[in-house]
Amino acid sequence: MVQPSKIVCVGKNYAKHAAEMGGDVPSEPLIFLKPPSSLLVDGLPIVIPPQSGEVHYEGEIGVVIGTRARNVPAAQAWAHISAVVPVNDVTARDLQRTDSQWSRAKGFDTFCPVGTPVPVSGVDLDGLGVTTRVNGEVKQHAPASDMAFDIPAIIEYISGIMTLEPGDLVATGTPDGIGPVVAGDTVEVEVHGVGKVANPVVAAD
Repeated sequence: MVQPSKIVCVGKNYAKHAAEMGGDVPSEPLIFLKPPSSLLVDGLPIVIPPQSGEVHYEGEIGVVIGTRARNVPAAQAWAHISAVVPVNDVTARDLQRTDSQWSRAKGFDTFCPVGTPVPVSGVDLDGLGVTTRVNGEVKQHAPASDMAFDIPAIIEYISGIMTLEPGDLVATGTPDGIGPVVAGDTVEVEVHGVGKVANPVVAAD
């Protein structure tokens, strides 16, 4: 995967997840950034930082930008996407609750595990969905059709704010069922018809 210039994420994009977080789906996509330094490949460990006592998994469908996207209408969005990929938007939930913005909670090294991108041409876009497992037990499972804002609408919205460059990663939100992980766990995020990213969890040295 090409190193992205940025990782743009969407919050509260599934109604049941918004409810479990104590709110409603926003009236327009809620976006935030994770630093590229948070990227982690399949198999390497998610490190629980000493600053947090409550780290959560968040399984998501990710898309990789293939061609520069600026002010792209939703109807043309897929033409600017090169691949689909499983993403785990790991979050220090306790820090997210205490901070007024989410950079710290979302931005630790190892907090963005990403699988192998699969070209859009090889993906059943109508069958997209995401499943998260912890130690083999299903914790999250939802079709992409449950999104409040679908992928083309997300690309239209983001590209109207910032230019998306080739290689940039967009994480499209997590469904309900979020929860904590501890050292010794293994988290697996599967995007249906695309593949998986699986990572053990360890404590910081």
